[in-house]
Amino acid sequence: MMGERYCLMRRLMRRLEQRAQANHGRRVDYVRSYWTPPMPPKLAFDLEREQIEKLGLAPMVSLTDHDNIKAPLLLQTLAPERCSPISVEWSVPYGPQSFHLGIHNLPGDAACDWMEILARYTAQPAEGQLQQILAALDADARILVVFNHPMWDLYRVGEKEHVQLVNSFLGEYGRWIHAMELNGLRNWKENHEALRLAGRWNMVLISGGDRHGVEPNANINLTRAESFQEFVHEIRCEKQSTILFLPQYAQPWKHRILQSALDAVRYYPHFPAGSQRWDERVYHPDINGVPQPLSALWPDGHPPRAMRWGIAGVQLMGMKPFSGGLRVAWSQTSELPLSLEESEL
Repeated sequence: MMGERYCLMRRLMRRLEQRAQANHGRRVDYVRSYWTPPMPPKLAFDLEREQIEKLGLAPMVSLTDHDNIKAPLLLQTLAPERCSPISVEWSVPYGPQSFHLGIHNLPGDAACDWMEILARYTAQPAEGQLQQILAALDADARILVVFNHPMWDLYRVGEKEHVQLVNSFLGEYGRWIHAMELNGLRNWKENHEALRLAGRWNMVLISGGDRHGVEPNANINLTRAESFQEFVHEIRCEKQSTILFLPQYAQPWKHRILQSALDAVRYYPHFPAGSQRWDERVYHPDINGVPQPLSALWPDGHPPRAMRWGIAGVQLMGMKPFSGGLRVAWSQTSELPLSLEESEL
């Protein structure tokens, strides 16, 4: 996205794309490429759990990945006593846009079957199927369906068109969606619009986030539920939700995004093999179309020089005095309290 928005970055990316084509006969495939956050599932789970425990609360953590359930299945194998639910962030194509739905607490005996259904629709959506899928999910009282970061224009279709698409989507499918997310990694202006949207559609709000670095999520739900199933009932049936925003949310949003970017490219020697370097966590199809980490695709085992310079530039922004200056320039101290006051009206 940055490569399309900024002229200098766009030129650099085009040059790297042309070099890849000329030297290796391989086009850069952004659609099929993806990256994984630095923290493996257990460390991510423990980070969230410990943040909640420090508040003197009993934690319940539902981790999701985009369109797969490998992380929660692994967590149930490693620590079944913690009862992390099987959950996924499902990509739902809708016209020129794509929305993300959090599908939480899939039943273990049907989770893999559900993933086949969801993946099939994402790859090839067919008219009428989405209603059938959502209605079937809603029919299972154990499952919680959440509209994640609804005001985030993922494909940059434009604010006006995005809002129209969101309202059209809710008009068609909102009856089978149980809550709307306030996202701990999105800025308050966007969350405030999500709050207003939820009010218009009479929907419950729930906490959530997008893990891009090693910061724990900046908001959590407070509940009296003693199990995740009880929590689902609290949201779906009682329409009760209390969200606590944590101190890190008051930090300038752009500064937090920069910190996430720094976390994404940082070297973690104490992490498991395959999670230590950034190019072990970024995947691209090989010549046979099989996703491989970039570290396995570099001809000499090292990233191109221009890419190393680019990453060094990002890392420089995180060093003093640049970091402190950027934090001041990006301060939003007046915006957040005003927005909070408006949301209480």
